[in-house]
Amino acid sequence: MGKIVGGFWVPHDPVMFVAPEAPPQAQRDIVWDAYRQCGERLAELDATSVIIVGCDHYILFGTHCLPRYLIGTGDVDGPIDRLPGLPRRVVKNQEQLANHIVAQGEQQDVDWTVARSFTMDHSFAIPHQLIVQVAEQRLGRELPSIPVYLACGVDPYISFRRAADLGRQIRDAVESFAADERVVVIGSGGISHRVGTHDMGRVSEDFDREVLALGVEGDLEGLCAYRDEDILERGGNGAMEIRNFALAMAAVPNARGEVIAYEPVPAWVTGLGFLQLHAREVAR
Repeated sequence: MGKIVGGFWVPHDPVMFVAPEAPPQAQRDIVWDAYRQCGERLAELDATSVIIVGCDHYILFGTHCLPRYLIGTGDVDGPIDRLPGLPRRVVKNQEQLANHIVAQGEQQDVDWTVARSFTMDHSFAIPHQLIVQVAEQRLGRELPSIPVYLACGVDPYISFRRAADLGRQIRDAVESFAADERVVVIGSGGISHRVGTHDMGRVSEDFDREVLALGVEGDLEGLCAYRDEDILERGGNGAMEIRNFALAMAAVPNARGEVIAYEPVPAWVTGLGFLQLHAREVAR
């Protein structure tokens, strides 16, 4: 029987790789160290596999096909977008668990779009390189990683309700998995940032800290209560990625959060928040 042993909220800011020396040294050190801490904490959870929840940035999917949610069940490689210091590589998937999530979803009216061969983008590759690979080095073993993608880069966006439903379904599937699997779910995204807009580079610290506070409290209902127009106004179009946070929180049993670090970094155009989701036993 499997279990979800914890989760994380982390950013996937590509500008860190494009302009690594743009912010002040102190900020750079805090952010890079936060990724390292996440990797070490992932190792401490003694995970056997990881689910990374990312989103398309109009790179993988275009006008011909825009799935609301997708899971990679076979070969995984990438990233498709080449960034300095983020090499393209093959990533080992946990195919049995990924296919079990799909099959179990059928019983709960969750119709997964399936990619049996999947090239991910930086929303998966950055946390995989900076967190999962750090954990692998500490554990001395590979951590198979399943990609899950939500439509939160361009509209039509997946609803928060559906994102949370998917998190719960993933948790049910893991718990019904025959193998003794210890799974960690990483929600990759946000927080506030504007992409391709006139105010790109503006960071909304108040919004970011509000979102992180909801994570600390484990307030999934509060997180899912955001209206799209409010997110766009307060956090920018990039902040729509907090849907990935909602899935991760819903997947972790009785989640409560701990902020590892937060830095508003206009030079990297993003409010960079790092939070660990601790799983807690539910009283029966």
